[in-house]
Amino acid sequence: MQIQGQIVDIPNRRIYSGEILVANGRITSIVEKEHDVKNYILPGFIDAHIHIESSMLVPSEFAKLAVLHGTVATISDPHEIANVLGKDGVYYMIANGKKVPLKFHFGAPSCVPATSFETAGAVIDSDGIKELMASPDIYYLAEMMNYPGVLFDDPEVLQKIAWAKHFNKPVDGHAPGLRGEPIQKYIAAGITTDHECFTYEEALEKLSLGMKILVREGSAAKNFEALIDLLPEHFENMMFCSDDKHPDDLIVSHINALCARAVAKGMDIFKILQMACVNPVEHYKMKVGLLQKNDAADFIVVEDLIDFKVKQTYIDGELVAENGTSFIKHVAFDTPNNFNTLAKTVADFEVTSTATQIRVIEALEGQLITKEIHCQPKYDLGKIISDPENDVLKMAVVNRYQNTPPAIAFIKNFGLKKGAIASSVAHDCHNIVVVGTSDEEICKAVNVLIKNTGGICAVNGADIKSLALPVAGIMSDKDGWETGKLYEEIDRMAKELGSSLKAPFMTLSFMALLVIPDLKLSDKGLFSGNSFSFVDLKVD
Repeated sequence: MQIQGQIVDIPNRRIYSGEILVANGRITSIVEKEHDVKNYILPGFIDAHIHIESSMLVPSEFAKLAVLHGTVATISDPHEIANVLGKDGVYYMIANGKKVPLKFHFGAPSCVPATSFETAGAVIDSDGIKELMASPDIYYLAEMMNYPGVLFDDPEVLQKIAWAKHFNKPVDGHAPGLRGEPIQKYIAAGITTDHECFTYEEALEKLSLGMKILVREGSAAKNFEALIDLLPEHFENMMFCSDDKHPDDLIVSHINALCARAVAKGMDIFKILQMACVNPVEHYKMKVGLLQKNDAADFIVVEDLIDFKVKQTYIDGELVAENGTSFIKHVAFDTPNNFNTLAKTVADFEVTSTATQIRVIEALEGQLITKEIHCQPKYDLGKIISDPENDVLKMAVVNRYQNTPPAIAFIKNFGLKKGAIASSVAHDCHNIVVVGTSDEEICKAVNVLIKNTGGICAVNGADIKSLALPVAGIMSDKDGWETGKLYEEIDRMAKELGSSLKAPFMTLSFMALLVIPDLKLSDKGLFSGNSFSFVDLKVD
């Protein structure tokens, strides 16, 4: 195979007219040659940290969409399915990913469950990490979210890190807002990256201490604008990632969009592409070509170096996408699950109280962090109810693995004026999370998901829109385009119900994520990420 174009040589910082010859999946030669082809040839894009499950697609379906945007490989943390199915879930993702050309590089989930303050479907202890790290299909120890365990020398946490070191594989971090002596100890334990920085100053401190920083721009958490000005001086130690990407967003763009935004800010093209294409390969020792002679023929052809409109994507010399058409074929897959709770009643969501002030979770647009605020509750017959007028809505987390009473809290900034929305994509344990304007609507939404053994839904009286997610309760059994279309319809309904959030379901999915401060809700109760302890709904 012979490809001509303007070759983007990232290491030597040059662009020249040339020709690439490919045989048996590898680049056999790259030569300078004058021709009239104006397209640009460059290494493929890499998402340096993503949970494939958050696309609500199995890896083989994710691949169909990702290659359209020039993505040839990912660093993928199967943490979500592991919290549902344990090691079997990790092996499921690896096996499914191998059925398609896109190069998935999976890690061993380090925190399953992330804390003892919530109910997961499985546990992966240090012995399980040893087994996973020994596999050639595992490339790294995935994000160490239990940073208190690192800081307080928890033996089990340190043993997991020790196994990563034993197998000479890197350790990913997860330490939002950690600064000063704590971050120094965290890094000294052997943790090499962080994708959770949400301020320039935080990221700069971590870079100065030798950490690699990932600029995250996902469907909910958007840190590009806060961090991108670090690129000119620190590009050698930075990468791009999405972390969580919902299917409707993945249909539109991926890492290519972040490159375009950086170019629009006037940043150096070679520095941008080093972050997007080269740094992940070198840090994680990925089996991905970098447009060098004898490399695997993993590269893309783009129309220009401004918008990065992808014309062709090649993986191991195979044309997998061209001009908006994906050539990756559908593959059959199983739908393993772990869903054991029973249908709920309206009474399960009632809160009897005498509180004059309650703790309320304040959701923040584009952030995973929340704030704790105090509000006056609205009562009806001695029970606290949702207050749509003041945007203080009832929220619940329902244990999907056991039939236990729901945990109840209140949340601000979802903006619903009627109805309810619910999801079993709820980091990290993927219990059911719901927010609504009445106990009746909340109960109805929860029961839709229980009947479907997982999914997302929006309800408003008799109007119900749902997307079933039968694979572990977090992924669809449909193809990527159909899943994306259904998701878009439900997302639109949530906004018609009053939500002003750009991604209400993605934001909702993080409201049970206890390792991100401050106030969150697990199936066991209201939890402060700052004190790392349960707190009462009632303010003392």
